[in-house]
Parts: sequence; C-alpha cells; structure tokens
Amino acid sequence: MNGQARLVAKVHGRVQRVGFRAFVLQEAGRLDLAGYVRNLAGGRVVEVEAEGERERLEELLKLLYTGPLGAIVERVEAEWAAPAGYRGFDVKF
Repeated sequence: MNGQARLVAKVHGRVQRVGFRAFVLQEAGRLDLAGYVRNLAGGRVVEVEAEGERERLEELLKLLYTGPLGAIVERVEAEWAAPAGYRGFDVKF
C-alpha cells in the first residue's frame, strides 16, 4: 500500500469572501496535494477534494478547522475515498 488517499470535505461557516480558497490552494501546494477547492452556492460552504499521502491529507484536514484569518468555521464534514487521479491543485469556479 502506498498510503495514497483522497479527502472529500465540506467546510461550513463564514468561509467565503475571506480568502479560504486561496488559503487551501497555498496549503495544498505546500503539502504536495492534488485536487481542487471551490465555493458552493449559498455563500456558507467551501468544498475541498484533495488527494495524496494520507499523513499530509490529515494535516490539511486539521487546517480546514481554522482556515485563514477572518474565517469562522462552524463545522467540517469529511470523508475518505480512493484517489481519483487529480493532477495539480486548482480553484474551481
């Protein structure tokens, strides 16, 4: 087993218009993860899909609970899945 996994997370709260996507993009790059981050309709949820080494994904998950300065994270829904084969990390619109 190579330790590869995929994290699928929805972050709820004041997470839009506070630089949350840029924060996730930066941290995913630092952790060498692939996937995407995007805002969901309604203004209070950011969706993150990231894959790579399980240890690094767990570090990203911890960071999602705080986010950037100005964010107020109310809750994070997270699940684990098999890797989907993402290349690079993007912000989706």
